[in-house]
Amino acid sequence: MRFMLMHRVLADDPGSWEPNPELMKRMDGFIGKLVADGALLTADGVHNKGSVVRRRGEAVKSTDGPFAEAKEVIGGFVMVNAKDLAEATALAEEYITCFAGVEEMSVEVRPVVEMEELEPYLDK
Repeated sequence: MRFMLMHRVLADDPGSWEPNPELMKRMDGFIGKLVADGALLTADGVHNKGSVVRRRGEAVKSTDGPFAEAKEVIGGFVMVNAKDLAEATALAEEYITCFAGVEEMSVEVRPVVEMEELEPYLDK
């Protein structure tokens, strides 16, 4: 099964957005382990700017970031193969240790919807 591990950091914490050599070394070790285990699908960080597109009824509105209305925002993600949620959660517990200097953060673990799960809803 595929799982997305999204790390969330405080939007206004500069330390959450400035990689340092220690973080890069820990992240390199973690990613290397995932590659060696055949679990890594992809991994990336994201910048703390961007936009949000919202729909309310028929109205569509986009807002530029940084995202003042959010306390925590996604700082990056790792997509992995794991046998189940427990194994993916264990990987997330290891992943969060890469960010030893970040004051407050979380890692959300979400199973990815697979195509076969959608087949009953497709027109045939």
